[in-house]
Amino acid sequence: MKKFAVLGYGTVGSGVVELFYKNREKIEQKAGCPMEVGYILDLRDFPDSPYADKFTKSMDSILADPEVSVVAECMGGVEPAFTYLMQCLGKGISVATSNKELIARKGAQLLAEAKAHSCNCFFEASVGGAIPIIRPLHRCLAANDITAVYGILNGTTNFILDKMLSDDMSFEAALALAQELGYAEREPSADVDGHDACRKICIISSLVFGKHVYPESVKTVGIREVSLADAAAADALDGAVKLIASVRRLEDGRILPMVQPMFVPHDNMLSRVDGVFNAVMVCGDGIDRAVFCGRGAGKLPTASAVMGDVIEAAKHQCTVFSQDWVDSGEQDFVADADALCCGLMIRIANGDAAALAAAVGDRCEASAVVDGGAACYTTCLNAVEQQDLLAELNNAGLQVVSALPVLDA
Repeated sequence: MKKFAVLGYGTVGSGVVELFYKNREKIEQKAGCPMEVGYILDLRDFPDSPYADKFTKSMDSILADPEVSVVAECMGGVEPAFTYLMQCLGKGISVATSNKELIARKGAQLLAEAKAHSCNCFFEASVGGAIPIIRPLHRCLAANDITAVYGILNGTTNFILDKMLSDDMSFEAALALAQELGYAEREPSADVDGHDACRKICIISSLVFGKHVYPESVKTVGIREVSLADAAAADALDGAVKLIASVRRLEDGRILPMVQPMFVPHDNMLSRVDGVFNAVMVCGDGIDRAVFCGRGAGKLPTASAVMGDVIEAAKHQCTVFSQDWVDSGEQDFVADADALCCGLMIRIANGDAAALAAAVGDRCEASAVVDGGAACYTTCLNAVEQQDLLAELNNAGLQVVSALPVLDA
């Protein structure tokens, strides 16, 4: 019998317990041993819960039980989650977490502690919810030289942008609907300002390129400034606006992680990932491109990923060394945002498509008439060339109202 403990009985934690008892027989078969929820840690009382006898308010009771071999952390936040998990790992207890903020900030320390005590820190649920991406990156795709990863990593913002286009909603109206449906929090800044996606691309970047990338090193732009007119212009140009979290390796060996709204042409399948769905595109020399898509959040989808890690931890008797990175301290291997070379989707408030295309010249890939003006998108330009082009348009009397980078993956 292997006991596991669940830290936090909110949406995800309660989902983990529910899913375990719902599918216990199959889970035990896959783990290769009998399993049981030994403890549920929460400061609140749940007297009417069918698992009321399992609740504890003391982490010490979990640490003191030698039968606990895995802990599933579903609390959120950095503290006390970090302290609790370091205590578990220090005793050789493997951990599974859905806590993206914790892994983005403290992942290197947790992985080092796990390695030092021959156990594991698993975090599949921290990036894509039910979408398997962490394990494929360090196992299934391990033979590849991965050069870039692009993703729609936040379902809330994807839902909002989709509603702006499909239902002709303003950002404010689409956000209100997302909150009403429970997709967005009452205080939505983590989603709409890009912080959630930033933490996730930090985790992916660290795993793929082997050095811990901190959120402060990632240029992060949310979707508050994306207008209904921008969404319509993207549609007219045969594409869509998506909040893209990405990391790519540059020719000089540095990496460039970013989060920003981008114009995604329809020849890229990420443009057609709608609603609350997430998707991750991995580029490697052996696979060319591989895309993982599914529901990135929610009670049972996230619990599914956590429970998968609990099963994985129950099976392993030593550290999985392929899932690792180091804390290099300095972030000099991370390039500044102005190193990005990409096209621009430009929208002007006056003039027609022909005038805009003529002004852009051979840098124009496509142009279209939109309400109140025109729009186009360009070939790949470096930062200086982008600024020069915008200056040329303004000097020509064309009023540029927005310029979004183009995803050229």
